[in-house]
Amino acid sequence: MAYAVVTLLSFFFIFSHILAFVLHVTAEQCPSSCGNITIEPPVTVRGSPSNCVNPRQSKYELTCDSSNHAILNLFSSDYYVTDISYSSDTYQYITMKVIDVDMANPSCRLPLHSLPASKFMSPDNPYNEFPSSNIWVSFVNCSNEVKNNTMYRPVPCLRKADNKIFVYAIASKEAYRVGNLASSCSFLAMTAMRYDAATNDSGTDIFKLLAEGFTLLARGSRVTPFLLEMFIVTLGTIINLVVAHTLFGRFVVGPLIICGFLSYKFRKMIASVDNVERFLRMQKDLVPTRYSYTDLIALTSHFKEKLGHGGFGSVFKGRLPGNRLLAIKMLEHSKANGEDFINEVSTIGRIHHVNVVRLIGFCSDGSHKALVYEYMANGSLDKFIFSSNNGSNHRFSLEKLTEIALGIARGIDYLHQGCDMQILHFDIKPHNILLDHNFMPKISDFGLAKLYPRDYNFVTLSVARGTIGYIAPELISRSFGLISHKSDVYSFGMLLLEMAGGRKNADQRAEITSRVYYPSWIFDKLNNPIDHDAQEIGTGVAKLVISDAEKKLCMIGLWCIQMRPFDRPSMSKVIEMLEGDVEDLQMPPKPFFSDSRPPILSLPCSNISQEELNTSSDDIVCLV
Repeated sequence: MAYAVVTLLSFFFIFSHILAFVLHVTAEQCPSSCGNITIEPPVTVRGSPSNCVNPRQSKYELTCDSSNHAILNLFSSDYYVTDISYSSDTYQYITMKVIDVDMANPSCRLPLHSLPASKFMSPDNPYNEFPSSNIWVSFVNCSNEVKNNTMYRPVPCLRKADNKIFVYAIASKEAYRVGNLASSCSFLAMTAMRYDAATNDSGTDIFKLLAEGFTLLARGSRVTPFLLEMFIVTLGTIINLVVAHTLFGRFVVGPLIICGFLSYKFRKMIASVDNVERFLRMQKDLVPTRYSYTDLIALTSHFKEKLGHGGFGSVFKGRLPGNRLLAIKMLEHSKANGEDFINEVSTIGRIHHVNVVRLIGFCSDGSHKALVYEYMANGSLDKFIFSSNNGSNHRFSLEKLTEIALGIARGIDYLHQGCDMQILHFDIKPHNILLDHNFMPKISDFGLAKLYPRDYNFVTLSVARGTIGYIAPELISRSFGLISHKSDVYSFGMLLLEMAGGRKNADQRAEITSRVYYPSWIFDKLNNPIDHDAQEIGTGVAKLVISDAEKKLCMIGLWCIQMRPFDRPSMSKVIEMLEGDVEDLQMPPKPFFSDSRPPILSLPCSNISQEELNTSSDDIVCLV
């Protein structure tokens, strides 16, 4: 019976291919157009009639929008196609003139989509040749002005001298490498433009030159005569079906059982992946590059060097061609529906700020999920402020701590006000603040982040989110107020007090009782500079000197941790306070939890991990 079924199927496939052959022979060739551009195979337009497209010759698909613009999706970015030329009747090479959709109208802004030079060197990339008529343009930001170097072309409209941010454009025939940059500079974005535009008109605004676009040289396969091609395809199909007929006719039961079992396992695995894949297909404008799992194996040399480990999984050191270092976070314990992964890609993927860690790429390959970041040479901030040396509070000077605090504040303020959507982080803490080689702070870990319209004054959440010791009171109980951007302000205030004190805010191991909860102790100390602690232990010491820099950090921190969100300043106001003098600050009201004991937090048991219960220094009441 099985043998007869396979035989019937074989004849059906043979007949269908012969029918397809006849239909293709009789179909007329249908060149299409979009606007004033004529489009012929192997370039096609999405939505063309099936009888006008030979699937074996269609390699490059364009979209024709409502304004009759031909659009090419290249490396997950959209480009207008303004002209197409074919080298010969066999279409061995296709030349396309393209313009980045976001740069078509000149304006003072960086390209939203970097054009990855490494992709042009990939053997499976159809655009693997970068024409000599083009030139690479790299945008970099520098903390110091670059002088006496003609390659660094200033971009005046992006310069912010008061913030010590200088933006330059570097034009080069070869993609500019990280190792060649000036020491105070870092990459922002990379794109391409015509070589003659860059060299013949160096005085023109760089954005006007980019609006003229660049050239793509695409590989086109030599078209086999149609009848011969279809004959070869049909003959090959017949041979394959005869072989399959022989093998499966004798061994049909076993393979069917195996296939059924594998199909069942695959459906179970794919159920958790569908949500992520659906999201990624919708995010065509993402800047980060998508990597496969095999790419990550190559980048990390088989995960050779481990940088750290946390509740999310492990972080490994990676390396791109050109010796550019990466930090690759493997999400071993991602939520079943991929919510934390989607949060991180959707939020940080659209952010470009000097104080927010840059997401280089991501991986969603079956059950393997990973995030690829720029490498932060000095790790996280907690290593530097929680010193094990009791002789000193921290390894940074107070002036450096103020500079780091100002960078963190600017990064949070950008999340709240600098993007199209308001981004609430919900997990600001020392472990999530990374430091680059110049100790510039960058906010990381957006797994708990949420996006809201900027005009929203408050938001809704189904469950509390954050880390014990930094989580705002209104996230625990709505009786304290509404959830808003002020929740991040509270977490920043707790972080600021830990930076100033060089210790955890709640330390049950403190030798002096009044110092168990640092915010309470420092509030009393600022109100009464007499050292009561010294009198308690009978040392006879009468004074404890608090420097103006430490006093300023502590006063701002106490303002940020006010129990009611309404009483806390916005992050823009916090920046003003950090940039101002301590004499301009008023003493804040006493926070509610300002006794000698740390606050007792009541959380649902489902919201607290066993690791937090074992390691947290705060008192926690778990509500069943």
